[in-house]
Amino acid sequence: MANKCDITGKKTRVGGGYSNRTRATQFNPSGKRRRKVNLQKKKVFVPEIGKSVTLNISAKAIKTINKKGAYKTLKDANLI
Repeated sequence: MANKCDITGKKTRVGGGYSNRTRATQFNPSGKRRRKVNLQKKKVFVPEIGKSVTLNISAKAIKTINKKGAYKTLKDANLI
């Protein structure tokens, strides 16, 4: 399973794991850490085509499907 959302395209990102106080000094011990996406494996039924589609989508993409509908969201993402 790839760490990328099928709809929004969100991926893992690298960010700093230290406070602003530590950032202000010359010594920075913590380095970088990987920020992962909140991915869910979901089976979405699309009534317009009469099929279910299994997707790896982020939590934000689930909200988008609830708001705009499955068919329009998947069509905008070029998945159907």
